[in-house]
Amino acid sequence: MLAMLSTQAAVRRCAGASALALALLGAGLPAAAAADRPQPDLSRFYGQKPVWGACEGPDMPKDLQCAKVTVPIDYARPGAGTLDVALARYRATGESQGSVLLNFGGPGGAGIPELASEGRQFMDLTSGYDVVTFDPRGVGRSSPVSCGEGSDEASAVAEKDADIGHPQALFKQLKQAAAQCARHSGPVLPHIGTINASRDMDVIRQALGDDKLNYLGFSYGSRLGAVYAAQFPGKVGRITLDGVDTLTESLAEQGVAGAEGQQTALEDFLDWCTTDVGCPFGQDRRTAGDEVLRLVRSLDEDPLPTGLGGKLSGQDLVGAIGQALYSKELWPSLQRALVSLVEDGDARRVLAFSTGGMEPPRDRHPTDGGLVDAEDVPSDNLVAALMAINCADDPDRPAAARLSKDLDELRTAYDEASPVFGRYRLTQLLMCYGRPKGTDFIRDRVKNVHSAKMLLVGTRGDPATPYRWAVETAQRLGSSAVVLDNKGEGHTGYSSSKCVHRKVNDFLLYGSLPPNGSSCPADAPPGGTPEHSD
Repeated sequence: MLAMLSTQAAVRRCAGASALALALLGAGLPAAAAADRPQPDLSRFYGQKPVWGACEGPDMPKDLQCAKVTVPIDYARPGAGTLDVALARYRATGESQGSVLLNFGGPGGAGIPELASEGRQFMDLTSGYDVVTFDPRGVGRSSPVSCGEGSDEASAVAEKDADIGHPQALFKQLKQAAAQCARHSGPVLPHIGTINASRDMDVIRQALGDDKLNYLGFSYGSRLGAVYAAQFPGKVGRITLDGVDTLTESLAEQGVAGAEGQQTALEDFLDWCTTDVGCPFGQDRRTAGDEVLRLVRSLDEDPLPTGLGGKLSGQDLVGAIGQALYSKELWPSLQRALVSLVEDGDARRVLAFSTGGMEPPRDRHPTDGGLVDAEDVPSDNLVAALMAINCADDPDRPAAARLSKDLDELRTAYDEASPVFGRYRLTQLLMCYGRPKGTDFIRDRVKNVHSAKMLLVGTRGDPATPYRWAVETAQRLGSSAVVLDNKGEGHTGYSSSKCVHRKVNDFLLYGSLPPNGSSCPADAPPGGTPEHSD
């Protein structure tokens, strides 16, 4: 599940990104699961001191510093190879009490470009902390995974086969896609996933000089934070999880929940859009939803050339709409993009919401473990990493016969959850087929955590991570979890709610934890009702 912090972040990365990626379980067992075995010597990784310098690349703020830490590719065999994890920070402006580490979600979201563009939202935290983020393994500059050229076409074939009901052709295509991802991703791919990313965070914690981890994680970042607390309970400092991910539901259940949330957000958008004469779906609210579905199906049948060497399909449009629905602040931009598409056949504004764009991924083989230059990160890295990590974190792998039997039922469930987003979400689920079984550690072992108190923020109108997940995850984690009920809408609360922002900062900076079950009211929209015009 993707967690993003701000409206601009929501544009670039969304929980519903469609992707192809090979998902393999990291070979290293969690320390809790291997306590009775001789532990490998990791001392050389825990003795690092990052060398900070200016961040290279376009649009990097002058006061943002970058560095790296080196981690083993396989924690069970630390001598078998290493990779570098990219870091970035804003230095504390006041008396520093250490660092607070940020993860912006995804999975697959690169932290460094996010902090570079959205760092203003954390400047108040610099009164007490160095504000640090990182590109997790397999993501951004840290040995990025990719599926290479042609992955979009492979995805389209899988979607088509799933839609017309040819499961054997679909399964063959998925295996071919998996092999293609393996060819283009390098040695990190078998060791991608939250278990190893959490271990990397502990190396980062020590390298930053912190005895305990202070952490702010959004959406998928909440899963990462919860896994860290289970693996390293004695190292938990002040941890906040905003837009709380599920620890127990299968990918199939998550997909239905996501489709339902996005459909509700779309209905809210159409309620707003149809009050304006410029709405591309007309002013009749009763038929507007049908018009959206008609547009999606039309583009699936006859994709629109983009002028960028690719085509915009209906499923591409669904993905873009899903991203734009993460915040009400994006509604005017979404309306204008849809007007350009419907009236002028111009897909450029819609593509601005697309995570991967339409350009073909760069053909790159990241094999040396060193940092990648920002301009050399494969353009499909976000979507490739999203599915690789999600599948690596999920132990469910039904056999072909079982999946074939269940396919009609799954299709019905997803379509009932959302006629617009159902097929898109179902395709994501199918992308795990044929990949090795993921870890069961998260589902079975991340519970009853005996750590310092953690703050969990759940937003009532969140289209990606429903509020009930915050409650369920808090119950799983046990007495260490405190829930803050945000009565607002949108994905995560830190950037959209002044109350949430203040309470999270009070906890991170001063240790002031709100009572369990306390709430924040919904913020009034800026200026009242959003404007429809530029």
